[in-house]
Amino acid sequence: MKKLESTWYNMTVVLTLISVAAGAALAYVNDLTAGPIRIIKEQQLQDGIKAVLSADDLTVKDTEEVDGVIVYRTDKGTAVQATDPNGFGGKLTVLVGFDSKGTIQGYRVLESAETPGLGAKAGDWFQKGQKGDIIGMSPAKNNMTVSKDGGEVDAITASTITSRAFLRCVNAAYAALAAEDAQSGATRQAEDNTYEEE
Repeated sequence: MKKLESTWYNMTVVLTLISVAAGAALAYVNDLTAGPIRIIKEQQLQDGIKAVLSADDLTVKDTEEVDGVIVYRTDKGTAVQATDPNGFGGKLTVLVGFDSKGTIQGYRVLESAETPGLGAKAGDWFQKGQKGDIIGMSPAKNNMTVSKDGGEVDAITASTITSRAFLRCVNAAYAALAAEDAQSGATRQAEDNTYEEE
């Protein structure tokens, strides 16, 4: 077979064909894996909701989004998913479980690009009995910022940026919960007033 002459035209055609073939292969693989990845993420979310509410058997009754924060109302409490884009390694997504009084029951880090061995410790550092324990605290009553900033929570050693991002997620989760509770209360009051007028 005759060797292809090395010209700008030939190089452009060959590189274009390679790029199109690679793009098609990537699109095909992405299409194949999108479904299983979605199923795995949904299962992780369901397991996370059960873990943060300490309940093996629960039913999600309602899901609502408030300013980018997702609120999952269940028959055992409320789980709220919040994301902060400014962790040390990028985006940090945390699921926080609250009881009816707004007290933190548990949490789970759903997505993190933090440094292994440092910021990645957020999954354990703030759990019950650990140095930065937030379980049983309430953002309404406690100063949920790191002690370096005057708050009540010990930051992860050598990972203050990650700790701040984590606590911003917790505070955003509580703010969305409180906003939805206030809205629900106003709606219930408006409905009660409507019934009274009839």
